[in-house]
Amino acid sequence: MAKKKDTIKKVWKYISRYRAYLILSVLLAAVTVILTLYVPILVGYAIDGIIGPGNVDFHGILGILIKIGAVVAATAALQWVMNAVNNKITYNVVRDLRLAAFGKIQKLPFSYLDSHTSGEVVSRVIADADQFAEGLLMGFTQLFSGVMTIIGTLFFMFRINIWIALVVVCLTPLSLLVAKFIASRTYNMFMVQSKARAEQTSLIDEAINNLKLIKAFSREKIIIDEFDYANDYLHDWSLKAVFFSSITNPATRFVNNIVYAAVALAGAIAACSGHITVGLLSSFLSYANQYTKPFNEISGVVTELQNAIACAERLLELINETQETPELGNAKTLSNAEGYVDIDHVYFSYSPNTKLIDDLELNVKPGQRIAIVGPTGCGKTTIINLLMRFYDPDSGVISVDGEPIKELTRKSLRTSYGMVLQETWLKSGTIRDNIVMGRPDATDEEVVAAAKAAHSYSFIRRLPNGFDTVIGEDGGSLSQGQKQLLCITRVMLCRPPMLILDEATSSIDTRTEIKIQKAFNELMKGKTSFIVAHRLSTIREADEILVMKDGRVIEQGNHERLMKRGGFYAELYNSQFKQPEIKTRKR
Repeated sequence: MAKKKDTIKKVWKYISRYRAYLILSVLLAAVTVILTLYVPILVGYAIDGIIGPGNVDFHGILGILIKIGAVVAATAALQWVMNAVNNKITYNVVRDLRLAAFGKIQKLPFSYLDSHTSGEVVSRVIADADQFAEGLLMGFTQLFSGVMTIIGTLFFMFRINIWIALVVVCLTPLSLLVAKFIASRTYNMFMVQSKARAEQTSLIDEAINNLKLIKAFSREKIIIDEFDYANDYLHDWSLKAVFFSSITNPATRFVNNIVYAAVALAGAIAACSGHITVGLLSSFLSYANQYTKPFNEISGVVTELQNAIACAERLLELINETQETPELGNAKTLSNAEGYVDIDHVYFSYSPNTKLIDDLELNVKPGQRIAIVGPTGCGKTTIINLLMRFYDPDSGVISVDGEPIKELTRKSLRTSYGMVLQETWLKSGTIRDNIVMGRPDATDEEVVAAAKAAHSYSFIRRLPNGFDTVIGEDGGSLSQGQKQLLCITRVMLCRPPMLILDEATSSIDTRTEIKIQKAFNELMKGKTSFIVAHRLSTIREADEILVMKDGRVIEQGNHERLMKRGGFYAELYNSQFKQPEIKTRKR
């Protein structure tokens, strides 16, 4: 309950930004309610104008009917304006929440993104925000009008007859108790429903992104079974949430019908004894009906608000997640980096219980090529993450040009590196859009020159629209090698002072790789370069090779020295180039 109140307070902060619209909505609701409640009085006056057989005040009734028409027309116009205002408040609030959530995603540490599926995050920003919008809009549309209708009808009923009005007031708490009893039990169901929806979205997202892999391993049946389970789980909880919440309306309607019957009975007795006219009794019954109607609507609103609050809670959890370590207020900008990189007694682990980088030390001079080799899981890519400050070390200092990277702006640090990874990343857009990502102001001549240097120009030229060819998410129909060539072209265009190449040519054919290695050699001249490689033939020319095992640098030196030493590196190298024995069958 405390968590729910906290969520409501946070949502209110977003709503209160549109206080002027909120006040206007309340005023319009008040006016429309007053006009709506004025109609039954006019109807009562018209009924009382029928004095007896052959004695009808037609002139008076005509005037009343004209008034009723004018009031109804004005009410309809004001309700249209009120609905437009409510829509503006709702969608502005949801827009602000989505902007805050998407902005937070850009600032979240990689540890959060690595531990949460993309489908779950997408579900919070899209599906949960939509559900919240529906509940909030219903709240604005019906809640204010409902509350004011209850207050207004009570006022008019007490003016007409105090005793009959007291009957209504005494029976009202029954309706409220029923609504509260059911609503308090549906919140947790809607919370589970929202989480189940996120799990289903995550499964769909994962299946679509890895469809080739699923088909390659013939896992279609398994994936369908997993989806059926997730779908059934969502179905069960959605059914429970909707079923129990739907009980609210008929239950309150039953109580409200009891109220209406009691009012009708008390009013008939009062009319027979002359304490109230037939016209006023008609007005009173109309008010009694209007009085109970908002309870039915509010009970439905309360149910929807339970769902909306549950969804808002998940969205706000994302917005309130701890973001990556903020930059210092006086953070320096790294410009024209020379390429001095120092790693001083760095310790790091993704999990507190599992050590990874253990007391790493490294001093790199400008223009040096540093190769990082070792078995899978030894920490090679982790060093890249630390250099780019995707993660901060647990202890120790990493410096560039003598400045600790924690004292530099992330943007200036990352733009000083050119990075090509084994995993390619391309966005939906044209080939040119993907190449100029690091240099949006690049000229067409510079783009073409970079493509030629990266040996991607030949395949780009063969595409339907060349550099203006539109590709889908993650490269669309391009081959893995073509995607990687585009990523290499992107770096060739930027020509940063430092380079990170993590298996940069792993998806490229041998012939093209030889050409790209030559291009890289040209690009790396005078630049500090970090090269992660499994194929050791690609790093023989490195100035320094770091041989890693279990998060530690166990050997260090150039290729010749390491081979002469005959240690772990020599074992790795020989294992790749050792000729297999060919057994011949004896004749």
